[in-house]
Amino acid sequence: MSPAALTTNAPSPASGKALSPKSSTKSVITPSSLLPEVPRDVIPAWVKPDLTRLLRVEHLEGDFASRSISLVDLPAGAIFARITNPTPASSAYTTVQASRALHIDLNCDLVYTNHSCLPTLVFDMQRWEVRVNPDLKEGLKAGDELTFFYPSTEYDMAQPFECRCGASECRGTIAGAKDMPLQVLRQYWLNSHIEELLQEKVG
Repeated sequence: MSPAALTTNAPSPASGKALSPKSSTKSVITPSSLLPEVPRDVIPAWVKPDLTRLLRVEHLEGDFASRSISLVDLPAGAIFARITNPTPASSAYTTVQASRALHIDLNCDLVYTNHSCLPTLVFDMQRWEVRVNPDLKEGLKAGDELTFFYPSTEYDMAQPFECRCGASECRGTIAGAKDMPLQVLRQYWLNSHIEELLQEKVG
């Protein structure tokens, strides 16, 4: 399937205002002010294992050819899974950047969630949640490939690559948010640590 990309209404960097990506769909996320207070560079103790019967992994021939497929139907914006068993790690092609200073190994089959420029999921690292892309008008369907937009978590990737998602909006080389034009990034939901690092970059 070809889910719609997230859109934003962020101001131009020339305005001097902070980047404020917004989904075109009304938020269904708990406000940050209501979340437990935890340091942003540690894994919170309230993360609980609950990843079961949600996906299957297909191990295909070739390098980096494996992928994950949804086993469930969920509406746009719904929680697909919580990140259940992470451990701190050095930045690598299999890790996810969880904050400015923290990279994690997922230690579960979510590691097979590939990149797409038209993603079916978002990885919200402040809430340790994986959610259905809020702009999937038909929601997530069983049989859909599970994908997310890597620059939404990764600022400077350890191993850039040429995207092969096949979308008409394919962004080509994926090297992290640091090396992607701001006008492109504004079309996607971004984690807060990516927004902060981009704001520092533009001054």
